Amino acid sequence: MAVPLLDLRAQYATLREDIRRVMDEVCDAQAFILGSRVSDFEREVAAYCGVPAACGVSSGSDALLMCLMVAGIGPGDEVITTPYTFFATAGVIHRVGARPVFVDIDPVSYTLDPAHLEAAVTPRTRAIIPVHLYGQSADLDPILAVAQRHGLLVIEDAAQAIGAEYRGRRVGGFGEYGCLSFFPSKNLGGFGDAGMILTRDPARLDGLMKCRNHGMAPAYYHGMVGGNFRIDALQAAVLSVKLKHLDDWTARRQANAARYHELFAASPAAGLVGLPVTAPWATRHVQNQFVIRLPAARRQAVWDGLKAAEIGCNVYYPVPLHRQECFAALGYREGDFPESERAARETLALPIYPELTAAQQRTVVDAIAAILAG
Repeated sequence: MAVPLLDLRAQYATLREDIRRVMDEVCDAQAFILGSRVSDFEREVAAYCGVPAACGVSSGSDALLMCLMVAGIGPGDEVITTPYTFFATAGVIHRVGARPVFVDIDPVSYTLDPAHLEAAVTPRTRAIIPVHLYGQSADLDPILAVAQRHGLLVIEDAAQAIGAEYRGRRVGGFGEYGCLSFFPSKNLGGFGDAGMILTRDPARLDGLMKCRNHGMAPAYYHGMVGGNFRIDALQAAVLSVKLKHLDDWTARRQANAARYHELFAASPAAGLVGLPVTAPWATRHVQNQFVIRLPAARRQAVWDGLKAAEIGCNVYYPVPLHRQECFAALGYREGDFPESERAARETLALPIYPELTAAQQRTVVDAIAAILAG
């Protein structure tokens, strides 16, 4: 049985009529830029995440970039984040002219380890970007405490974690900004690129609204240099339809994760595969990815074997950011962040999407057991 890593067609088949209807409405109105579709969706997401306001933008990467731009972070400044994340988290820091400063991860949650954070703060530090990775939150209380002691902004990268909770509260509303991605593979995925910035501060929202529209307010008057970071009305319309189903999809992802744990426990692979652990602070894990761990040699064998069996899998992320060629000038070396480096060598993501069936999951686990026994 072939098992894809992600099957977006299965989800679309259940929503086709509703999505086509709202897309037709936008096309009939010929209202594609901002407008009520966008503002309605912003209010819906803000309410879902438990924050007062939200600003729809062109992607999760642009959400992070805009936060730095609006905060005036640039050359001579430093921003602390993790080297074990998607490239955009550090890429946007470099793009505004600031320096990414990396802090190693907690090996259980794969999120920024607060124990190393204080030592990374310097007089040039302006912000911290914790990443809520794979669908669960970073340990925010100690991160926020360090930020408060040093007067730093906290920009939550919640691209993979819409609806995840930290100690009973939705992520994205703890720091000054929270950034979401609606890339198609995310738990709430659009029909292309889109994102959103969450904030608790109306003054910060005003700056974001201006920044996404070339810094313009009113029309043709520019108090700042922004960019074209607007979310499309078509994306907002599609995502608004899908948002109503998000909690159901999350519950299915959580059920799939629980089933994997049961299947592996009853499998010959029990004890040979490191299974993901929910951190004690992560009171709602939304299971964007189900990431197992294997020694590097076995990881490669399993990866190759699953692909040969037409079972989807992937490695997020094979090269930590401090070892990327484009960041060589930062001066980091192999061994500087051992937990991030070990995770890059040992992790493998398995299918976890809501429409995944129990039979497909058994196929995945049986295939892994057979590869490890070979």
